[in-house]
Amino acid sequence: MSLARGQSPNWLNAVEKSEYLARLKTAVEKLHGGQAEYSATVPVHEVFQGQTVWQGDVEVFDLKGHPKAKRAYAWSHPDGVGDFDEKFTAVLEIPPVDSAKTAVKVAIVAEFKRVQAN
Repeated sequence: MSLARGQSPNWLNAVEKSEYLARLKTAVEKLHGGQAEYSATVPVHEVFQGQTVWQGDVEVFDLKGHPKAKRAYAWSHPDGVGDFDEKFTAVLEIPPVDSAKTAVKVAIVAEFKRVQAN
């Protein structure tokens, strides 16, 4: 079972990418407040004990008006029955998070803890 998964790199055309970024922007703002502005796309490949545990693109958003963070890292993936829903993940750049890669690591640990608790 994958604990965290991202969208595959380069899976979107330009129009879909624009719509995807708009959904992520909305998710970042609803989850964390402030005003988000898209900054960059960073590919991340996270490996644990020789196995890929997460691979995909992380979207970087600059934040204005947030009391603690100046940046957020976000992505989504299909979720739910038949993968018809979309699950958003948005991680603030607050230590120890200082990059897209560490944002993914923090999200993996949080998801692992959530799964273990259930």
